[in-house]
Amino acid sequence: MESRLVGPGPYRATRLWNEIIELFRAGMPVRKHRCRFKSYDRCFKASEAVDILHELLGSNQNFGPDVTRDQTVKLLKKFLKNHVIEDIKGRWGKEDFQDDGHLYRFPPSSPLKSYPKKPSCEKEIIKFPDWNESKAGTSQEYIPVKSVSMNSEMWYKRHSIAIGEVPACKLVFRRELTQTNIEEIWKSMTLSQLQKVLGLDSLDEVLDSKLVNSKHIVHNAYNVNKQGIVTLEDKSKELPHWILSAMKCLANWPSFSDLKQPTYAGFEKDVFKTIVDYFDQMKEPLLTFHFFDVFVSVLGLLQKHSKAVEALQISCLLLPPENRKRLQLLVRMMARISLNKDLPPLSESVRTRTLMVQAFSRCILCSNDEIDLDELLAAKLVSFLMDNYQEILSVPSALKSSIEDHVVHLQRVQVKCARADTDATSPPPSFCHQISTDEFAYQRATASQEPLSALLEEIVMNKEISVKDKKKKLKQFQKSYPEVYRVRFPTPETEAVLFPEKNNQKPPILMWALKKPFQPFHRTRSFRM
Repeated sequence: MESRLVGPGPYRATRLWNEIIELFRAGMPVRKHRCRFKSYDRCFKASEAVDILHELLGSNQNFGPDVTRDQTVKLLKKFLKNHVIEDIKGRWGKEDFQDDGHLYRFPPSSPLKSYPKKPSCEKEIIKFPDWNESKAGTSQEYIPVKSVSMNSEMWYKRHSIAIGEVPACKLVFRRELTQTNIEEIWKSMTLSQLQKVLGLDSLDEVLDSKLVNSKHIVHNAYNVNKQGIVTLEDKSKELPHWILSAMKCLANWPSFSDLKQPTYAGFEKDVFKTIVDYFDQMKEPLLTFHFFDVFVSVLGLLQKHSKAVEALQISCLLLPPENRKRLQLLVRMMARISLNKDLPPLSESVRTRTLMVQAFSRCILCSNDEIDLDELLAAKLVSFLMDNYQEILSVPSALKSSIEDHVVHLQRVQVKCARADTDATSPPPSFCHQISTDEFAYQRATASQEPLSALLEEIVMNKEISVKDKKKKLKQFQKSYPEVYRVRFPTPETEAVLFPEKNNQKPPILMWALKKPFQPFHRTRSFRM
């Protein structure tokens, strides 16, 4: 079974979880092992599972070679907790998996997760000033125009006007846009561009638009200093001075002059630990719980570098200003530390770049609910942020220019003719987005396989039907959908686990006990009366 790129969309974390489990079950070899003078069939060692899963994650384009062995062990701990695997005695539910020689096996039940149904979010309808809405205290001036019959020569000179009578036109003065109007325009056009970049039909499944604050978008776009860092009006939300000093100390090592450099060994490690402890105590990650699904969806675009950068630019524009500023300062520090060859190693066992990702991933991105892959997903996103932070954490200039042009257009005096049926300010019609043949084939396959996999799982787990009926239904399913069936039951042994063999031998029946003793036939005479 080959891995595939899981693109943007709702429940991407769940889709990744299910794919990794399917790949792991299909690629993990099982055989007979002995433990304490006893043999166990179809099991594997813990260290073998770490080797196979680490190689699988490293070659998977959804995760990549940056996945460490330690992260693989943590994922196997989640597997054991969620009953993806169990020990040879059938125990599971705890995260006590270790990279050693203990034996584990796959349970007969499927560990795949179902896709939850989120309540649909009501779309906000943003009302902009209309053609007929006049500014208070301003009268509309009508321009009387006489009817004119034009010949063909005049038509060529004025090809913008149809042959016939020229309709009467009027000047329309727009009502002045308020700051609230401008903020809502920014929000509407920003979310529209984000939806376009992600290639989604709707943002409803990954983002509740009611939780997007339009004031935050406008503030992040205009209130920046020369370095592009957001400036805050409320100074109480700034980072403490001692944390800023510590971050500058490591980011500019050894040329930082704000503090007198101490002479004791290990000073830089103590400063780094102080920074890590401060960000670890935050109650919510910098990218916030509300936007978790949005950023996970963006991870599906990392193969398309320019689109991923644009999507992250727009997504980071939605953050509260204090979160955006802390993210800018933190990621910039992480990138500088990773590239600073003059800074002594901050860990004896882990490379500096890997240490940065491990130390700060969770304070940047994590889910409010327990997501089994959130650590791997956060590490992937943070690595991409460190490599492209200057571009990602800047204001998207193309989006800013288009919104500003649209606002100017709305504020401009317009000329409306009597025969004009449409408003020039209405958004252009949207069209279908063309996709490649491979993407179409993938969407068609996944759209049909996921419901079928859920149906097969329902048959497997149904305890109300008899074994005979279950075998009959499974046989019909296998005949109709062999590929889906093969994913769930890759080998005959996995299918046989559902129906353990029973001792069907019955005790011999004593035939002589069921028959009456032989009685000779006696002829009787009939007497006629």
